[in-house]
Amino acid sequence: MLKYFLFSLFLCAKCFAQNQYPLVPLPARLVETEGQFTLLKGQKILLTGDVLSKQTLQLFVNQVNISTDLGLSLVSTGTSNVSFTLVKNTSLDEEGYKLSIKKDKISVEAESPRGFFYATQTLLQLLPPQVFGNTKTEGLAVTLPCCEITDRPRYVYRGLHLDVSRHFFPVSFIKRYIDLMAIHKMNYFHWHLTDDQGWRIEIKKYPKLTQIGAKRKQSELGHDDGHNPPQFDGKEYGGFYTQAEIKDVVAYATARYVTVVPEIEMPGHALAALAAYPEFSCEPNKTYKVAEKWGIYEDVFCPSDKTFKFLEDVLTEVMAIFPSKYIHIGGDECPKEAWKKSKFCQDLMKKQGLKSENELQSFFIKRIEKFVSSKGRKIIGWDEILDGGIAPNVTVMSWRGTEGGFNAIKQGHDAIMTPTDYCYLDYYQGNPIQEPTAIGNYLPIEKVYGYDPSPTGLTEAEENHVLGVQANLWSEYTSTPAEVEYMVFPRAAAMAEVAWSPKGAKNWNDFAYRLDGHFKRFDALKVNYAKAFFDVTASSDFTDKGQLQVRLKTADDIKKVFYTLDGKEPSDKSPEYERPILILKTTKIKAKTITGRIFEQNFIVHKATGKKYTLKNPPSEDFTEKEMGLTDGTLGIAPQDQSQFVVFDKDLEMTIDLGEVMPISKVSTNFAKIIMLGTYPPGKLEVSISKDDKEYREAATLPLSYDLLGPWKLEHAEVQVKGRGRYIKIKAQNVTEKIMALDEVVVE
Repeated sequence: MLKYFLFSLFLCAKCFAQNQYPLVPLPARLVETEGQFTLLKGQKILLTGDVLSKQTLQLFVNQVNISTDLGLSLVSTGTSNVSFTLVKNTSLDEEGYKLSIKKDKISVEAESPRGFFYATQTLLQLLPPQVFGNTKTEGLAVTLPCCEITDRPRYVYRGLHLDVSRHFFPVSFIKRYIDLMAIHKMNYFHWHLTDDQGWRIEIKKYPKLTQIGAKRKQSELGHDDGHNPPQFDGKEYGGFYTQAEIKDVVAYATARYVTVVPEIEMPGHALAALAAYPEFSCEPNKTYKVAEKWGIYEDVFCPSDKTFKFLEDVLTEVMAIFPSKYIHIGGDECPKEAWKKSKFCQDLMKKQGLKSENELQSFFIKRIEKFVSSKGRKIIGWDEILDGGIAPNVTVMSWRGTEGGFNAIKQGHDAIMTPTDYCYLDYYQGNPIQEPTAIGNYLPIEKVYGYDPSPTGLTEAEENHVLGVQANLWSEYTSTPAEVEYMVFPRAAAMAEVAWSPKGAKNWNDFAYRLDGHFKRFDALKVNYAKAFFDVTASSDFTDKGQLQVRLKTADDIKKVFYTLDGKEPSDKSPEYERPILILKTTKIKAKTITGRIFEQNFIVHKATGKKYTLKNPPSEDFTEKEMGLTDGTLGIAPQDQSQFVVFDKDLEMTIDLGEVMPISKVSTNFAKIIMLGTYPPGKLEVSISKDDKEYREAATLPLSYDLLGPWKLEHAEVQVKGRGRYIKIKAQNVTEKIMALDEVVVE
């Protein structure tokens, strides 16, 4: 651990000096040396390897020749000062490589063509960023800094997911997505092909799956806010991939050492299939249609023999076109209401000795697992497949936090970690007011980068069951390739480093600095990446005298920040931020970097600002409370970012100590209303005051009423108070037994 820490500090210091090595992901070991190597026109590259190695290196040669006038060529005989050599019996493993760049030669060693491929991705990143473009840059000086690299990944599974059911994306973009994965040394593409809102894969034995299941009459607009009636676009939507197209994508991915893992959802998320073939439901006489709204539906596959025959037929065709050893069968978010109502299901449970519908789902998954295993494949399922008893020979994809993965590992199963809090790229990555519509919650790139996929408390043998990590993009609110790129990048670059680089070598400041160089590659590739990385963020704390101060920062802590306190737009003529800003009265801060968007937030000074408080019930374990988050002087910007609020799954009872007896006239706060995420304001707000924290006088009770439907918003609650006191007790009743999120409690 220490050597990696020292190496990271050394690398960071060197990069800040010259930034010659903006590599993403960071290699396992990099030693910088003096000088550079220059590729010359007509450069020959000597390969000592097999046919597959030649095909692999040809991709590298082709890319350099497309973007420069060098005219590189591969040779298998003779001599050259650029060489690739297959070697055996080293510690590199299949994906590792050694790269040596000296002033007069480049040499690469690997145990397999796969290692050569990852070496070429590193070489491309050491070249000028223009080499990633698709147009020729005449006269470009193509040099590489000298160094010694020994590299191999931390995890064998480094995944990126794409949902094409809610929105469909063309083959050309799927290939581009795979290219962008390969650049980052990611190696598993999880292709979510079926769901309630669309069936996207041709199955020849069941043509209605695409004739009917691939089209919906219309799509829901915006968030599922509880609109009554819901809002739709009125436009038919559809699309699917033919088996020939899929084979083409699989071959394309294979050449780039990306394994395509198909997902066929079962037993839930099956509405598109049931619209085509209702006989596989628990109510075969019912009319089904492809889902037009987002969300979860109670209509699921019935665990009958004919349903299993249908699914086995589907999976047989799927396995014929996807060579991956893994087949993802979903298993998540399966409502049990249809099974509870079904006489067939209840009789089956009695016959099989099953005590619950969860055990019936386990029965379902075990039967599918037995079939898939008989074909020499393995299933992956979301962590709900643990409910009711896990099937043998399965890999668990842990998304509801890390507990599912931890439990699977303890039972001897492999796990792929993909918890929502770190891996769901459909979350907001910047100020929600400035970002395109997302599903909600907040996941900045810094948080992605900070994730460690290996849970604590595992033995060395158990850690070997952690195959790796995956980032996911669900596409309810992402309908075009450009929007996908915006949501995925650069956060996928951070996840790539989590998956590849040694744990001890990770350093956020160093990564952020390297990312500046990586953006130039994105520019050459014309990637529509998000610019939130360039934005200003703020945090508040208190001085020794209890005064509120605000700290402004950028992701890399290097860019200059300019700010105003008078409401005017900041520019490079405004004051430059150098030290915490002291807030003595309620103030709106506006700030920006030269390349970023304007940051704007209110910081409020009131009688309780910075004052300590106690809580009868702690905040929800699913949300981490900011220290003094209810009296920190920071007003939440938007309900979409619940990280700005303190969240409770029980009633709120807080007591604020103002420090001395003083007049109190008003207490107010904001509650988030996010119906889609089960976040509701309380039914009433009660305020009482005391001079001694013993005897409280009820000052005011405010019944709260609000529309249960409608868009996300902040519901303002304000209680008029007349009296004097030192202690203020605030109660809010959680009438929905779901979650309640509130902002700063303002005392005037």
